[in-house]
Amino acid sequence: MTSPLGSVDVASVQRSAQADALVVAAWADHHAEVYAFLVRTTRDPEVAEDLLQEAYLRLTREVRADRTPDNVRAWLYRVGANLAVSRGRRLSAALRGIVRLRSTDAPTTTTLTPEAGYLQREGRAALVGVLADLDPGARAALLLSSEGFSGAEIATAIGRSEAATRTLLCRTRVRVRSRLESAEAVR
Repeated sequence: MTSPLGSVDVASVQRSAQADALVVAAWADHHAEVYAFLVRTTRDPEVAEDLLQEAYLRLTREVRADRTPDNVRAWLYRVGANLAVSRGRRLSAALRGIVRLRSTDAPTTTTLTPEAGYLQREGRAALVGVLADLDPGARAALLLSSEGFSGAEIATAIGRSEAATRTLLCRTRVRVRSRLESAEAVR
């Protein structure tokens, strides 16, 4: 059906309005919990906000293309987790590149004081520890599990088989537990 305005397809406009209404409803229903999940996954509220915006933008595209997900909440979690994992991989690759560039730099001519050298080594050790803790796939799987998602849903979200996801979750939980226990022993 064509409107008197020329080539405007009224049915298309109505479908687009319905799609937008579905995305607005999904925003009202799920944005707070998906945002909280992304904050815990990325440990950065600004990054989480960007990833949330990208997830809803992708939802809008899917709905407008008549590919509405069956379970919008689970779809948003899966897309958010995948975006966080992809961001983590890009960040990890960038950091490896920086380290590689840094190690090829000419040594500085100034000598560090023992205290400055110690602080520099401590800073590097802390950075390595933090980077080791930022395994996006394992963190996303653990957080999805804590949100009540099933093993199959988590596996789909992080792009692994169910068996690999169970193994990842088990190992991640053991690692977290042992680090927490060792931190307790230090106190």
